[in-house]
Order: sequence, then structure tokens, then C-alpha cells
Amino acid sequence: MVGESKITQQALDKADAWGDAGRAALDPDVRRTNMMLCSLVVDNAAGARGGGGALASSDVRIWPGQPFPLGAMWDGRGINFALFSEHATRVELCLFDDAGRETRVDLPAYTDEVWHGYLVDARPGLQYGYRVHGRYEPERGLRFNPNKLLLDPYARALAGRLDWSGAHFGHQLEHPRSDLSFCTKDNAATMLKARVVDPAAPSGHARPARPWHESVLYELHVRGFTLRHPDVHESYRGTFAGMATPAVIGYLKALGITAVELMPVHAAIDDRHLVRKGLRNYWGYNSLGFFAPNPLYLASGDIEEFRTLVRALHDAGIEVILDVVYNHTAEGNHLGPTLSFRGIDNPTYYRLVPGNERYYMDSTGCGNTLNLRHHRVLQLVMDSLRYWVEQMEVDGFRFDLASAMARDMGHFDRQAGFLGAVRQDPVLSRVKLIAEPWDVGDGGYQLGNFPPGWREWNDRFRDTVRGFWRGDSGQVPEMASRITGSAELFNRRGRPATSSLNFVTAHDGFTLMDLVSYDHKHNDVNGEENRDGTNDNRSWNHGVEGPTDNPSINTVRLRQRLNMLATLLLSQGVPMLLAGDEFGHSQSGNNNPYCIDNETTWLGWDHIPADGHRLARMVSWLIRLRRDHVVFHREKFFKGDVIPGTNVRDTLWINSDGRERQVQDWENGDTRFLGLLLRGEAGTRHRTSAGEPVPDDSFLLFMNADGDSLTCRLPALKDEGRWLPLLDTALGPVLCSDPPLVDGQTCKMVGRSLMLFQRVSATEEGAASATQTPPSGTRDLRPRKEDPDES
Repeated sequence: MVGESKITQQALDKADAWGDAGRAALDPDVRRTNMMLCSLVVDNAAGARGGGGALASSDVRIWPGQPFPLGAMWDGRGINFALFSEHATRVELCLFDDAGRETRVDLPAYTDEVWHGYLVDARPGLQYGYRVHGRYEPERGLRFNPNKLLLDPYARALAGRLDWSGAHFGHQLEHPRSDLSFCTKDNAATMLKARVVDPAAPSGHARPARPWHESVLYELHVRGFTLRHPDVHESYRGTFAGMATPAVIGYLKALGITAVELMPVHAAIDDRHLVRKGLRNYWGYNSLGFFAPNPLYLASGDIEEFRTLVRALHDAGIEVILDVVYNHTAEGNHLGPTLSFRGIDNPTYYRLVPGNERYYMDSTGCGNTLNLRHHRVLQLVMDSLRYWVEQMEVDGFRFDLASAMARDMGHFDRQAGFLGAVRQDPVLSRVKLIAEPWDVGDGGYQLGNFPPGWREWNDRFRDTVRGFWRGDSGQVPEMASRITGSAELFNRRGRPATSSLNFVTAHDGFTLMDLVSYDHKHNDVNGEENRDGTNDNRSWNHGVEGPTDNPSINTVRLRQRLNMLATLLLSQGVPMLLAGDEFGHSQSGNNNPYCIDNETTWLGWDHIPADGHRLARMVSWLIRLRRDHVVFHREKFFKGDVIPGTNVRDTLWINSDGRERQVQDWENGDTRFLGLLLRGEAGTRHRTSAGEPVPDDSFLLFMNADGDSLTCRLPALKDEGRWLPLLDTALGPVLCSDPPLVDGQTCKMVGRSLMLFQRVSATEEGAASATQTPPSGTRDLRPRKEDPDES
């Protein structure tokens, strides 16, 4: 055994920085047990398999244990290991010390296709992996290779790093028989290991529980959001700890968003071909572990850091939604590496081509598709989701390529096992569920076809808003549907008006700044000769490709950004902003920077221009306006007819002359003007759960996507109210200061602009003017103390 002097001051300092979990890892009893099991300091012990310095397997006490729960679970006395594999013939548990020395011991029991064993006296912190034995017959889908150390699919935390070499492949690279060959190289030295953690009980910490109709989402990348933030300590930048910094959370709160949608935080790896090019899988849509947080985002190395972030956001009233990737894994196609699922039970975990099981069915474009038809694979996904809700305390999920998860017999099925399992689950059915309703397979585009309870990324909203403000012809009818919740897609089976998850930009595609600055993608740095990324961006550079010093072009670009942001935040449905769009983040025209981890994708907090600060404040005002006026976030769809209990229609479509649009007006593809009157009367349709009416003011929205100016007439209503101008994007990101206008009065709209009016009575004009006041605390929207344009 080793004395206390062997515990370095550096280790003590690190443990102290990690808090209770770190100090517990250095507890003498914990150290002693782990030393005994893993030979942490045995210098001359004879290894059972020739691994110099490794503990003999006969020295490890292992009992049969239990087949449930799956994974490695510490019960306070020891650790139970359980691994599902239907087709394996033998499973070895591999234990590692800090020097990487390996001790192997067979899991002694096999129950209901689960291999299991109980390691007596073992404690959290133990590093392990598996070697799974069985037949290597790729033609039949069997790819067992015990030379490969495999990651536990239920690993809660990871240790080490993956260094690419041919040893990580079950077959010999460059062999004439390709993946039909067999590789005998051992990969343990350069393979990730699982690390046992102490399963913390749920804290009971209060959650915001924000209803959907009040939600405003904000998609961000944990690393890119904080890596250049001046108020985040250098040691925390790019991590969960950095996201939990008061300055960061203060910014999010001041902006007004109600939920962050974090791009993938599950453990992922960098593809071998990217590493060879000096790139990496920055976005993280390459999952290898569905329970473990990505170690890259842990400043402390302790998974408790993620829970700390969640609780800090909850304290600020902000929910946490995870972008999750359960449709495929990082192991790729038949030529990919053997890192976990492939070597544990390939024909169970993946969809294989019937009759030619050497190959994979791929509806994801990433080489493989998880086989959620199998009950154990479905269990893995459900267990993972519940873990993140119950243990890590998140509030919901956005499912990448969700259509692939709902393919039961090769085609999309509304009654698919995964959809049914989520719908009946008492935990998951109550959290926020968002589908990306497509994949790359046949029949994969399923917008509007997910069951009640789901929200769906609405790419038709994105394309319509982009096309309308670009000035494309024939967009007005489409725009009318998009800004009122896309009822033709979602208004069935009792689904609410919040079923549409609206966005103009997302991680995949141009940022908002690039959308108005580039006609074409510029993805050369991705190393694919600009072939990757979509060509259908519906963007417009307004005369110059990329940045320019031309003030007139920059003015219209700023106006167009404001037009699209206002459209997003004033539309029915649930809006989602892309982080950085509110102040002008650019990726230099790269619309697919999934592999770029540098200043291109990191938000430049220290270089925000003056108009960026003003635009961010305007976005904050728009979010507050949306929050304060339920007419912009109704739970029930507008019907275009009389609101029950009133004598007014809930919506009225207006021409520029102030009169109601007629059939021939909708059929005119050359018009680029759209006016919408939203009535705030509650009647008997808009009520709280207690039956109380939810009345609001009425608002008038004018949108002119034509390049020429228009003279618009304000409609005449039967009440004695007036029209208070709130927003005119022709003025830039500032609020109107004009007095209220009377019915029938005209106003001038410049080309490509949006105007918003609020209906007020003469007695309310003074009170209504408060709506025009910029929100308090907007200086918190800046990471620094001064605006460049203000003294």
C-alpha cells in the first residue's frame, strides 16, 4: 500500500477545486479499495494476462450480482456491472489503474441475455471497459472482436481520450477483404474508458416549468458561447462552468429567453477523417455515450458541474433543453471503428440490410441507424432520457433526425414503438419534446405528422420568412399561414397553436448576419471543396458578397435582420433564436461549420459593433412585448371567424389601402405586402385553466417586402380607439416616438420594412406609451460595461 506522501499536492488541490466529490475520491478508504482492485500502485505484481504490474484476476472478488439495472451501479458497498448482449459467448470486465494497466475478469452470470457481476468493495472512480467474445461473421452481422476494448453504453462518465489508430477497427485497414478481415491489434492503450460515478439522488431543486405558449428558445453551443466571453474566467471558458458564470446567465435573463437549447452535450468523438485534416466534430452530432456528458465541457472533470449549471439556469427562470442524437452513433458504416455497440451486439443495436447483414440501413446520412425496434435498444434510449430528466434535471429534448427514430418497418410510423413509449412514460410525457421531423431516407420528411404532445421544427416557417423578405413572388399566402401558427400542418388531433417550433436560422445553415450578406455558401475551410452544406439558402447579399463598408447596404442588411427577428417573435408558435443572431455573429458565409472549432464559430463578445448592441436591446424589447401580450402567443389557433362571446373576428387580413383582402388579392403573386389585424378580445375561447378570460389589446402588423415604398392606410374599427406606432424597422433598432394615429390615416412604409401598431383608447394613450420604453436592465445585454456608441 502507499502512504499519504504519495498523494500529490496537485491532486489535493484539484480535489479541493472539485468540492465534496473530489475530496471523496481521495478518501483513504476509497483509495485503499481502488488500489486493491485496480493495482493503482502495485509495482511488481504478476498480471494474469501478461500485463506487467496488473493485478491478477484471481485477486479480484466478484460475485454473480444482478442483471438490473444495466451499467455500473455503486450501492455503497460495491459495484454491480450489467451488460446486455444477446449473441455474445463471453464477456470480460476490464479494470484499469491510473497507469493504464489492465486487469480482466469474466462476468460470472448470464440472465435474460444480460451478463452481470458484482465487484465487492469497489468504489466510484473505478475505470473500466469490456471485451466481448463471440463469432466474427460480418456477412451475418456478427462483429465480435475481443481485441477491442469497448465502452459501456450506460457509462455515466468517461476517462482518458481516444487516439485514432488502426487498432480501433475490428477489421484490418487496407486489407484486400476490407471489413471481412479480422484485426488482432489491441486498442486499450488509446481507447476511452468508462468511470463509475456516485449516483446522486434528485435534489428537489425547483424548476421553472414554463408553459409552451410562454416559451422563447435560444439555441447555443456550450463551447462556442463562452470561449471568447471577457467575463468568464479563462479556466472555465468553453465549459458548463463557464455557462454558469453570473455574467452569462445575467445576459440570458436580460435578453428574456425562457429556455436554452444546448447543442449536443452527450459524449462524442472526433471522426478519424476530420482529425487527419486537423479538424474536429465541433457540433457533437456523433454520439458514443448517451449518459455521459462530453468531457470537453467539464472544467472540473466532475459531472456534477453539469447539474450545477442546470440549477443556476433554473434559479434564473431558464429551462434547459438538450439537443440529443439517438438516431445513429459514432461507429459509422461497415467500415467504421469498433468502439462500443458494434462489438457488444451489432445485429441488435443497428438496423442491418435484410438478407445482406454485412451492411447497414442508413436513414441518417451518418452510416448507421439505431435499431429502436429492439426492446433493449429502446430501453437504452428511454433509460438515457429519464436519467437526464431525473438525475441531471433537464427540462426537455430536441431530437435530431427524429423521423429515423420512428421507423418501425423501414418507414415512418405514427405508432412506432419509440413514440408510444415516450407518450405513455410518466416522466418523459411531461417534459418538453421537440422533433426535427425529417431524416434523409425515403419518406423521411414528416413535418406535422408527429403525435400530440410534440413540437416540431418548422422548416417551412424558415423558408417562407427568408423568401418573403428577400422579395420572392408568391410568398404572401404562405407567410400568412406561417405567422399564424401553420394551422394547416398542426391544427388536428387537439394539437395547440404552439405545435410549430418557429425559426429563421439554426446551427445548420447561415447565421442571420450571413443570410443577408452572402448569396452563396463559402465552406472551403471544411476540406470538402465547398460541396458540403445546402445550396438552397434563400439568402441575399444585397449587392456585395460578404462584409462591406457601403453604408446604404449595411443599413438595409440591418433592417432585414430586424424584419426577420420581429417576424419570428411576433408569430404564433414557439420561437427559437440562434445564439449571436441578436448582435450580428457571422461565420464568414460558412453554412455548415460542423467541423470548425475556432473564431469562426465562437461568439465574438469583445467585437460587437454599436448596431449589434442596439439590435440586441430591440430583441429583448420584442421578447418582453411578446411575453406581456398573450395575443402574440395564443394556445388556440386563430380561426378567422367571430370570437365566441364577442362580435369581432379574431384576425383580419388587410391590404395596403386598409381594406380586407379578397380572394383575388390572395391570388396575386406579385404583391409583397401583408397586413394582419390581431384582435385581443378573449370571449369564451381564450381562458385560463380556471375559466377566467385572458383579454389583451389588439395589434396591427404591416409587412412590406417590396423594394419600393408604399402608402398604407390604417383600418377603421368600430371602437373609438387610435393606432399607437410601436415599431418601424425603417428607423433601425429603435422604438417609434410618434403620437397615435386615427382610423383611416395614412402612413408611409419604405421598402423592405415592418411596422407594428397597438390599438389604444384616448384614456389609455399615456399608459400605452410605457410599452415603447426600452426594457430595464438592457445594459446587462453587453458583456462589457460600455457601449461603443454611448458615453
